[in-house]
Amino acid sequence: MGIKSFQGVRKVLKKEFEAPILVADYMTTKLITFSPDDSILAVMEQFAKHHISGGPVLDSSGFLVGIISEADCMKQISESRYFNQPILDKSVENFMTKSVETIPHDISIFDAAGIFAQHNRRRLPVMKDGLLVGQISRKDIVIAALKLSGHNWK
Repeated sequence: MGIKSFQGVRKVLKKEFEAPILVADYMTTKLITFSPDDSILAVMEQFAKHHISGGPVLDSSGFLVGIISEADCMKQISESRYFNQPILDKSVENFMTKSVETIPHDISIFDAAGIFAQHNRRRLPVMKDGLLVGQISRKDIVIAALKLSGHNWK
């Protein structure tokens, strides 16, 4: 006759799921950056070459001074047509958005989603200690939410 256990049925412990939920876990870190001195024409070529729609503008010290986007380039294209001139070799500094909303690297994607809902932006630069460390887009937030959709958050 075998030995019987009188301990009873053991409770199965549910493993805690530690999913990455911070902006730093989903941001893009390999960025195409631009200089305020770059020409709009060169920026448009980079947009087409790398299949991007915008990027951060950094000064010579590497500090974020603006964002240049396809919409900013459209201003140059529109002005060129209005004045019946070819696209001029004007600098990024004349067309970039200088008041840049940024997002900290250590906030949750849920908080980031709220920021995107509040501001009508496609992408936001991610900062750590005053330096640019990446960029997160609305698409990145949607992908993160899809990965986390099967989990409950307290």
